[in-house]
Amino acid sequence: MNAVFPGSFDPITSGHMDVLTRAARIFDHVTVTVMHNARKQGRHLFTLDERLEILREATAHFPNVSVDTFGGLLVDYMARQETGSVIVRGLRAVSDYEYELQIAHLNRQIGDAETVFIMAATRWSFVSSSMVREIASYGGNVSEMVPRASASALRRKHADVYEEREAELQAQTTSL
Repeated sequence: MNAVFPGSFDPITSGHMDVLTRAARIFDHVTVTVMHNARKQGRHLFTLDERLEILREATAHFPNVSVDTFGGLLVDYMARQETGSVIVRGLRAVSDYEYELQIAHLNRQIGDAETVFIMAATRWSFVSSSMVREIASYGGNVSEMVPRASASALRRKHADVYEEREAELQAQTTSL
């Protein structure tokens, strides 16, 4: 059986990677699909192409994982898959479950698509892409919260902030 792991992945986090690692052990093949929503254009830190590149780099070590993109309804994407697939969704907390349960029921109702939930490891339950983006925007260290590909991309995106913060830390260390 195959699986589709959809998301915006702006950027992919260690929690996403945890869910993906376990999904890759369970399913024959997992397609990580980056959702492209024209209505959310400009709301992402990374462009669609950047997110795809980050994902390809972060998942390169998985022999049974591929990266794709789609726009529109996930159930339409699922219907185009050549083999039977299920949707994989990661959960961090009860609040995720309530939202994801509604989406799973809707996907089953409108497209007969099954959803499998995988709980992220407890150590990643507080990590979200939005929190990672915010920490990185201030030059904070996110290296344990994201795979290397995401950390490098965030550092490039906020290079001026990281350089400024490192200079400030260096100045503080020198003055001591």
